[in-house]
Amino acid sequence: MTPASATQAIDLDPAPDRLMSAVSRAKRRIIPFLILMYMLAYLDRVNVGFAKQAYQASTGVSDAAFAFGAGVFFLSYAVFELPSNLILHRVGARRWLGRIMVTWGLVSACMIFATTDMRFSLLRLVLGATEAGLFPGAIYHLTSWFPRETRGRILSVFYFGSPLALTFGGPLSGFLLDLDGLFGLHGWQLMFLFEGLVTAAVGIVAFFYLTDTPAQASWMSADERQALQAALAQEENEKTQHGAVSLRQALWNPRLLHLAATYMLIQVTGLGVAFYLPTQVGALLGTRIGLEVGFVSAIPWLFAMLAGFFYPNWAVRSGRARPFFLLSLLAIGIGLVVSAHASPVFAIAALCFVTMGIMTAQPIFWTYPTAYLGGVAAAAGFAVINSVGGIGGFIAPNLRAAAQHSFGSPAYGLYAIAAAAFLAAILVLFLPRAETPAEIASEEREAR
Repeated sequence: MTPASATQAIDLDPAPDRLMSAVSRAKRRIIPFLILMYMLAYLDRVNVGFAKQAYQASTGVSDAAFAFGAGVFFLSYAVFELPSNLILHRVGARRWLGRIMVTWGLVSACMIFATTDMRFSLLRLVLGATEAGLFPGAIYHLTSWFPRETRGRILSVFYFGSPLALTFGGPLSGFLLDLDGLFGLHGWQLMFLFEGLVTAAVGIVAFFYLTDTPAQASWMSADERQALQAALAQEENEKTQHGAVSLRQALWNPRLLHLAATYMLIQVTGLGVAFYLPTQVGALLGTRIGLEVGFVSAIPWLFAMLAGFFYPNWAVRSGRARPFFLLSLLAIGIGLVVSAHASPVFAIAALCFVTMGIMTAQPIFWTYPTAYLGGVAAAAGFAVINSVGGIGGFIAPNLRAAAQHSFGSPAYGLYAIAAAAFLAAILVLFLPRAETPAEIASEEREAR
């Protein structure tokens, strides 16, 4: 059975107690593993930032070549997002997400051979293609399990994967870099090899652990399965009447372009910070990137997790998601500008506000498309949004490097990333106030 078939009409009203019991059970079963998967995916995107100093010293790769290689990952990632998510819609998350993790983990481990500009760029290109679909596939999988009323909290918890990757992955990457010479390998080679093989192993486990739909959940009681299926079917029916559920409706919807452009700018800020945060912290501390920088770099992400625990859910439950969204984006932009000129202690404090803004803006953003898109439109729409966001991942390191080179100061690289946050805030001003497909449709009719 595919995820789409789980949304067939069920003549049962979801009993509140059974529904909440089902959601709680699904949350305990699914969310920790998806967080682990996303944590490894995010670490795979940004561990080049930790390796940058040692890698360039070992290989002689230039700053321009490194920025291009770091960013080219997102071009192939963007190209393969849509077909990957359409395949996931057909074959199910269990098979496809597991396959993604195994192949990208093995390619990531092969980064130990990236000793020239060409090899670095080529492997990063292949890595992007193999990892494509993981994040939007996970978002789509979450919509197959959790009703709209619980999705704000679920998405905010799922997003813990990114700060966890940088909180624990930072010290881990720093530790592996400090093992330079072990087994005759450079520290950066040990880092790529270890983290890649761990990812492949988790992908194998995913094939046996994940469950595609509530209907297949043998670990849930029959009453819980029925209540959860009924709630999801009711929501899908509302999307069918007022939202977008077909591939054509998704791809020709101007709202999708608006959402994709907003997400691209958010990704420019998020990845523009994540790629270079270790380098920035190292410069503030006046030391090379290693275990010490890894620990200090983890501080802003600890604050990000604290904000992510309550802020996105508060935003959604209050019915005022847009003002909260705007505040997150402004925290990113203003924090980056302040960090460019403050003393080390105040710069780290400013970066804490930046990471809190990044951590809270993204789950709030995803409540918009998940409320409007259903069926194959959700699989396609989420992939398109994340594909355009992937372009932001290519833009981020190159934009920051170009601004820094053109004006001769690292501060201008931070200004460029901050500008993306302010532009995203402008686009958010034009997002709908509505929360459900019916309300969105009504708002669009009034606007016309």
